[in-house]
Amino acid sequence: MTLFHSFLPTHFDSSIDHLHHALYRTSSWMTANVLTLNSSKTEFLLIGLSKQLAKINNSSINTTHFARNLGFILFDEHVTFSDHISSVSKSCYYHIRQLRCIRPYIDTKTASTIATSIVHCKLDYCNSLYHNLPKSQITQLQQIQNSLARAVIKAPKSSHVSPILRFLHWLKKTERIEYKLISLTYKVLTTTQPSYLHNLIIVQPPRSTRSSSLVTLARPSTLSSLRITDRSFQYASPRLWNQLPASLRQPRTNLPKFCTTQFFEWHFLHQFHRLTTFIIHHPFTLSLHI
Repeated sequence: MTLFHSFLPTHFDSSIDHLHHALYRTSSWMTANVLTLNSSKTEFLLIGLSKQLAKINNSSINTTHFARNLGFILFDEHVTFSDHISSVSKSCYYHIRQLRCIRPYIDTKTASTIATSIVHCKLDYCNSLYHNLPKSQITQLQQIQNSLARAVIKAPKSSHVSPILRFLHWLKKTERIEYKLISLTYKVLTTTQPSYLHNLIIVQPPRSTRSSSLVTLARPSTLSSLRITDRSFQYASPRLWNQLPASLRQPRTNLPKFCTTQFFEWHFLHQFHRLTTFIIHHPFTLSLHI
C-alpha cells in the first residue's frame, strides 16, 4: 500500500500530521478487518528537487532515500531511478549469462521467446517512467538489450547490433519507451480509462484545415523549464502523439488499431530517411560496414 501527499516545503509539519492521521485510520480499518499493518516495513520517502528538499527540516521523522513502489520499481528522492536501473541491470545480466549457457542447445525462436519473457519483461515493466531520463541511464538500459540480442543470435560482442535488433523485430529502448507512452495515449483516447490519465489530455478542437480530421492533442498551456515536468504523461503524451504520421491519427470516430508493427516500420523508415539524407549530403565521409 502506498500513500501519496503533495505539499509545499513551508507546510511540512501540517502535512506530516495529516499523513500520520491517514496511517492511523488505515491501521484501524485493517485491524477491524482482521488485518495488520506492518509498521517495521513502513517507510517515508520525500520526493522533490534538491532545492526543495533542502528547505525541509525532516529531523522529526526517519526518511529513506528510495522505496519500492508498483511492486518492483525503486523510487528515489529525486525520481532519477538510478538505484532501480542498477537493480534491473544486475538481474538482467544474470539471466543473460544463463541464456548464453543454454544457447547452444536451443534454436533461435526458443531463445528469443526466453529472452522476451524473462529479460525484456523486466526492461519493459513501467518503462514509460524512463521517458526523458539522462542519456547515460538510457544507454545503460540499451546495453542490456544489445547484450541480450547478441546472446539470442549467438553474435560476438563486437558485432553491430542494429541489424540484429531489426532481424528480431525489437525496438530500441528509447523507441520502446515512446511506444509505451503512445500505446497508453491510444488506450486512453479509445476507452477514456483510466480516468486519472484521461483527465490529463485534451483533444484539440477541429479546425477548417486539411488535418482537422486527425486526432490532435493540445499541449499544456503552461510550459515548464524543469526536466522532470517534461517527463510527465501530461507533457510527453501530446508531444509524442502529435509526431505520429497521419495514418496513425485517424478520425476520432475510427481510430485505427495501434500495433508494434506499424510503430516499428515508422521508426525504421524514419531512420532510413535520415541515413539517406546524410549520405546525399556527405557522399565521401560515410563508410558502411556490412
